[in-house]
Amino acid sequence: MFLYLPIAEISVNILVIIGMGAAVGFLSGLFGVGGGFLITPLLIFYNIPPAVAVATGANQVIASSFSGALVHYKRGTVDIKLGTMLLIGGTLGSIAGVALFSLLRSIGQLDLTVSILYVLFLGGIGGLMLTESVKSMIKRRKGGGDGDLRRPGQHNWVHGLPLKMRFPRSRLYVSIIPVIGLGFLIGVLAAIMGVGGGFVMVPAMIYLLRVPTNVVIGTSLYQIVFTAAVTTVLQAATNGTIDVVLAFLLMIGGVFGAQFGAEAGRKLRGDQLRALLALLVLAVGIRLGVELVMPPSEIFSLSAPSGARQ
Repeated sequence: MFLYLPIAEISVNILVIIGMGAAVGFLSGLFGVGGGFLITPLLIFYNIPPAVAVATGANQVIASSFSGALVHYKRGTVDIKLGTMLLIGGTLGSIAGVALFSLLRSIGQLDLTVSILYVLFLGGIGGLMLTESVKSMIKRRKGGGDGDLRRPGQHNWVHGLPLKMRFPRSRLYVSIIPVIGLGFLIGVLAAIMGVGGGFVMVPAMIYLLRVPTNVVIGTSLYQIVFTAAVTTVLQAATNGTIDVVLAFLLMIGGVFGAQFGAEAGRKLRGDQLRALLALLVLAVGIRLGVELVMPPSEIFSLSAPSGARQ
């Protein structure tokens, strides 16, 4: 069952694309990530042009994140106030990111920049998360605690910043400066890399802001829904690189996958979730790193560069 994608200008297997969406949706509900960090590389591996993969990936993130966020909202594990502050920064970041995306595309450096950013972010964050998670699980086995990162009275440099605000659901009293700054970074990444930013936001909320793990996932998904929506609208208006047909197929799988992922996440501890997410992030980063250094199968290509597509 093949279908021609008008914007990507390629024929794809419908079942493969829906399967991609379902897998990413499952991970979205399980880990609290939008899944863009996975769907964009998968689309690129499937020969979708990077410019289309990035913009359409951000679109697909909306469906899977919304489905997962709805499950967490019903459980009461979404901090709306904290998520809204992150969203303010995310909106500003999306505007800046789309402008940068257009610039990179116009000078023909978008494809290389996207690949390098993925390798750096996924490799660095995945390595740090895996190290911490393994230490946490070892400590648990030795009877040194339950693996939770949150300790009464524990603070870091973030808690000394001004403009503090209370977030009762997360039991936080913290400055809004790092919160909005984190949202801004996620917005930029959403525009340039086609991600929801959950693979950055989840560890940042856990390690930097000290948000309880059970609240992090739902709050992350809540923020990702709106940041990805803003990014999608801006990409469509500015660059015209969103393939609606491709996005629809991905959404079909993503919505159903997120429901199963959210249920599966209830059966795992916080340190186990962090370790699994770290392994997934590292695997994708390594795969993209190999693609960067391996010689191409064909020296010449007849396809137009992403900057030349209209």
